[in-house]
Amino acid sequence: MLLACLLFSLMNACVFAIKLFDAGLPASMISFVRILANLLILLTPILFGKRLSALFGDKRPSLWLRGLFGTLALMLSFGSIIRIGPGESAFLTASSGVFVAMLGPLVLGQKNSWLVWLAIIGSFAGVVLLFKPDGHSVDLLGRAMALLSGLLSALAYLMVARAGRSNSPQSVIFYFCLVALVVHLLYFTYHGYQLPTNPETWGILLLIGVLGSGAQFFMTRAYQVAPAALVSAVGYLAPVLSLAWGIAWLDQIPGRNALLGSLLILLFGVLLPFLR
Repeated sequence: MLLACLLFSLMNACVFAIKLFDAGLPASMISFVRILANLLILLTPILFGKRLSALFGDKRPSLWLRGLFGTLALMLSFGSIIRIGPGESAFLTASSGVFVAMLGPLVLGQKNSWLVWLAIIGSFAGVVLLFKPDGHSVDLLGRAMALLSGLLSALAYLMVARAGRSNSPQSVIFYFCLVALVVHLLYFTYHGYQLPTNPETWGILLLIGVLGSGAQFFMTRAYQVAPAALVSAVGYLAPVLSLAWGIAWLDQIPGRNALLGSLLILLFGVLLPFLR
C-alpha cells in the first residue's frame, strides 16, 4: 500500500502537469489513455500462453459495478485535478473512506459506534473547509467533482470487498478496464475527442498509464492480503504526497482553510478504520 500511495501521488502530479504542456486536452482523454495502458499491461501475459478466460473470474455483478463506479470516479478525479490541483483534489477524493463508514450500516450491515459517527462528522468538517475558497482556486465545481469521486470510489471499494475474496487482483482490474473502455467510447461518441498536440504530452500520458496501473494492482492486492483498517489508514499517505508534489513542483500552494481541512480529513480518516 505504501508503494501504491507513492505511485498514485506521482500519477496525480503528472495529470496536473499535462495542463502545463497542453491546457486544452480534456480530462477524459487523459483517463482514456490511463485505462488503455492499464489494459495493455494486463493483457500482456496472454501473449505468453495464459488463458484470457482466467481474467473473467466468476463474473459476479459486483465486478461489473466495481468497474462502473471506479470508471466514473477516475474521470471525475482527473477532471478535478486539472481544475484545482493534485493536493486538494486528492484530499477530497480521500473522503471515500468516510463514505465507506457511512454506507457500511446500509450496504454491509455493520453498526457504527458514536466514536465512528464523531470521526465522520470531523472528516466532513474538513471537507467544508476545503470548499471555502481562500487559496489559489475558487473552483467549486472542481471541488464538487473531487467529492463525488470520493463517493463513487467508496462504492467501488465496497464492490471490491464483495468480489475480491473469490477473484484475483487481475480479474478485478480487468473488469474495471473493460467497463472503463466502453464508458469512454460512449462519452467520445457524444462529446467528441481531442488528441494531444505535442510529444511531451504523449510521454506524460504514457507515464500516467504505467504509474496508475502499478498503483491499482498494489492497492487491490493490499486490500486482499492485509487488514482493511491498516491498509485504509496507510492509504492516506497518497493525498499527503500529492499535496507535497503540488507545492514543491507545481506551485500549488493551498490556503489556510484548505490546509486545516486536509489535516482534519487526514486525522479522522486515519482514525476511522481503527474505530470501526
